[in-house]
Amino acid sequence: MDIHTPSETELLRAEIAAAAARMIAEDGADFGTAKRKAVKQLLGNSKPRGDVLPDNTEIEAEVRLYNELFFGDTQPARLQQLRELAIELMTELTQFSPYLVGAVLNGTAGNHSDIHLHLFAESPKDVEIYLLNKDVQFDVSEGARQRPGGDPLEIVSFMWHNEGVHLSLHAIDDLRGNHGKIERADLAAVRQLIKSEYP
Repeated sequence: MDIHTPSETELLRAEIAAAAARMIAEDGADFGTAKRKAVKQLLGNSKPRGDVLPDNTEIEAEVRLYNELFFGDTQPARLQQLRELAIELMTELTQFSPYLVGAVLNGTAGNHSDIHLHLFAESPKDVEIYLLNKDVQFDVSEGARQRPGGDPLEIVSFMWHNEGVHLSLHAIDDLRGNHGKIERADLAAVRQLIKSEYP
């Protein structure tokens, strides 16, 4: 029987993934920041080879493991609370075809996690006017481009029921294609998710 002995590269990759996961679970760091900090923590200022950097799937698996080990008694209830709030917000924003993305969808959300939604509108101003009419105070920032050569995404952020919310504002045309194949779920899918996990 062959016993696989992990190489130094595999061990370092796993160590970086575990360190990044701890920062995500404990501090609410985003994946990119957590990965950069984990590399600096373990390698100092030396530039890592590409093959030692874990991908987001590996880090997500480590976050799940960390949550089970250290937050097993509180994380499931926190996740359910955030998903129920997401449903409430998606219902409120239904005219903009909201989709849930990120940690609240994939099940890794913890104490520091915010709710992330993708909205689709003719213009970002439509969403902003809607929120202003509801007396929602928000900040606007720029996110990554939707596709090469495209305009940067507009991201609207605000506090809602004491939780951070970030709305990525996409053009209506983007509703037909899932650019980058990001995992996302519409209102019906999120309701179904809650029903299947908390019957």
